[in-house]
Amino acid sequence: MNDPTSGPHVSRETSSGSDAGVDVSRETTPLTSPDDETPIATAAATAVRVMGRFGDSLPRPRRRRFMTVANQKGGVGKTTTAVNIAAAMAMHGLRVLVVDLDPQGNASTALGVEHHAEVPSVYDLLIEGKSLGDVAVPVPEISGLWCVPATIDLAGAEIELVSLVARESRLQRALADVGSLADGGIDYVLIDCPPSLGLLTVNALVAAEEVLIPIQCEYYALEGLGQLLRNIELVKSHLNPGLHVSTILLTMYDARTRLASQVADDVREHFGETVLRTVIPRSVRVSEAPSYGQTVMTYDPASPGALCYLDAAREIAARGAGEQTQEAKSW
Repeated sequence: MNDPTSGPHVSRETSSGSDAGVDVSRETTPLTSPDDETPIATAAATAVRVMGRFGDSLPRPRRRRFMTVANQKGGVGKTTTAVNIAAAMAMHGLRVLVVDLDPQGNASTALGVEHHAEVPSVYDLLIEGKSLGDVAVPVPEISGLWCVPATIDLAGAEIELVSLVARESRLQRALADVGSLADGGIDYVLIDCPPSLGLLTVNALVAAEEVLIPIQCEYYALEGLGQLLRNIELVKSHLNPGLHVSTILLTMYDARTRLASQVADDVREHFGETVLRTVIPRSVRVSEAPSYGQTVMTYDPASPGALCYLDAAREIAARGAGEQTQEAKSW
């Protein structure tokens, strides 16, 4: 069991206004000597580091990637992961579409997109047959990012889908013209699922080639994961042969506890290189951001949570540009 104060994949970085670790696989070199450390000097050093990490562009994938963010267990950081990975990618030159497939509409809220009953939404896409261009809207303040919002109407969609023709593939057909949303096409489509294994989640799995599973670093982390993996295999066997789990992201990592380190080790032992090197620490800023209609990437881009999500987006983009894991090569 690892030392609880030094998680193997999270390094500590102290800065003004920061209170948690940042996952980077490189050492941070202080810009001042210990004798010169003042609040202003520390803030300046942090700003330089942040600008260095936010200033570059992410590589475009060899072809468009469709990723479903799924976990039937609630509260694992699924929606938070979807919106912050999407925002990090868009802020670094990629064109991203987020499809909010959760009736709670939390992804729409975090992206600052209106999703009241009168707004064209993913419900109209699935049930009413509207085109993607009719329902997708640009995300305020983040160029290159679009969202298909979810409204309360989606709560009844599970029942309405039962009687429709090709009920499992309606989202797949609706996303066929995703390239029309942006000049040159969308690079990534991220689908945020509800915390269940109903027809909405099945539609998301049929529409995607890859599954991104956030797993929290807590005691019940793997509870229900076996059922999710079995469902993914069923969808792969009967509806979508190209579907596979390409990415697992560890979330809510608390370096102060032995449990978080043990869970991280267990997940890496079971899933190998599918697990990203980056882990997401528990962060107050990440939790606060949606209440302001923002992702943490715009709410507090210098916070540990934002820097970690940026590193996770970098890893995902690197795999899409050619540095694939063995599991991801098949798509």
